[in-house]
Amino acid sequence: MTGLVEIPDAASFVLADARVPACLVDDPPPDAAPDAKGLLRLDIEIADGRIVGLAAHRDDDEAAGRVDLGGGMVWPGLVDLHTHLDKAFTSPRCPNQDGSLEGALSAVAADRPLWTPDDLRARMEFALRCALAHGTVALRTHIDSRPPRHLVSWPVFRELRDEWRGRIALQAVSLVPLEAFADADYATEIADLVRDCGGVLGAVTGVDAGNETVLDRVFGLADERGLDLDFHADETDDPGARSFDRIARAAIAHRFEGRVVVGHCCSLAMRPADEADRALDLAAAAGLHVVSLPMCNLYLQDRRAGRTPRWRGVTLLHEMTARGIPVSLASDNVRDPFHAYGDFDMLEVFAQAVKIAHLDRPVGDWPAAVTRTPAGVMGLADAGRLRVGGPADLVLFRARFWGEMLSRPQHDRIVLRVGRPIDAAPPDYRELDRLFE
Repeated sequence: MTGLVEIPDAASFVLADARVPACLVDDPPPDAAPDAKGLLRLDIEIADGRIVGLAAHRDDDEAAGRVDLGGGMVWPGLVDLHTHLDKAFTSPRCPNQDGSLEGALSAVAADRPLWTPDDLRARMEFALRCALAHGTVALRTHIDSRPPRHLVSWPVFRELRDEWRGRIALQAVSLVPLEAFADADYATEIADLVRDCGGVLGAVTGVDAGNETVLDRVFGLADERGLDLDFHADETDDPGARSFDRIARAAIAHRFEGRVVVGHCCSLAMRPADEADRALDLAAAAGLHVVSLPMCNLYLQDRRAGRTPRWRGVTLLHEMTARGIPVSLASDNVRDPFHAYGDFDMLEVFAQAVKIAHLDRPVGDWPAAVTRTPAGVMGLADAGRLRVGGPADLVLFRARFWGEMLSRPQHDRIVLRVGRPIDAAPPDYRELDRLFE
């Protein structure tokens, strides 16, 4: 692809000479072997918005309706498993003055009274427009659910979820301190709200995971309602943090059949190796799914005034995958007090994670961490993979190799939804100025 290609205005066409990460292709053609970098060269046939054929690339095929990508990469639509839409883009109004976790908590607390339905809708929809332009097809957001905030934010989310159906599949998770579930009435109320919204029950655990009776209550509420669980855990450099272990033990004790996602898990990297190994073995036995937030954790963790950080804030990703623990990567906070940057671009998340956590040599299956793996956790069978019969929700890049893909932002990508290109220009930040006056 020597320049921007033109997608024909036709019901059917072929994307010829596409390089696709082999880990993202279901049932690849038997004569299409991945190269040394794990990439397949394919011709992708599209008809009526779906993928109807995958074939090994043929240089001599001159059939009509072929779009020559010149070896450019093609990925399925991206999946963002952990975000905070209700906080997004608030940093111009409530900056974190020192960049610390404590500074972020204080800034958000001061800004929260401004989260009216109009303010939430404007920022959340802006975030979704960014994600859509960058190629995201599914997104899970944590929603601040402390009373009475849950009565304001969840209705806005439900409206946006319905309005965005067919563009981005949305899920929401309750975000409250674990201790809030000690109030039995509130615990029942929020669990019922989550169930009625088709959401996921979630909580933020402290360093010691709080009262284990309360953690048991969360598992019980989810089990009774058929809900999945999603926790913030051990977002600290304290090697004494044990929420990760306690969540795994609770999942085993309850024989919990739903999905359990645990986010951050930063302090695992600070624990003695033998302790970390035992915790990871426990997590594998419990069937936990881990989502790492490398950009936000790089920003917050080990930040001390006048001192260079000594570690990167990420959890033990390589050790997890070696045990078969599913791992996803996600945006987390975007332009808010917890992370001042980002744009809901999952390619940026992937590219930064490769460098932060050494997810190369080889890249291997790591592209699945921003596509098919989180899609599976969200229960989305068609998202995050290329397969015959699946939707032609694709992202086309000029980059042909990992060195090209990870060296430039790929702002000229082409985003296809059901086989048609969309406007891939993110919205102008100036649209939000009225919220900050």
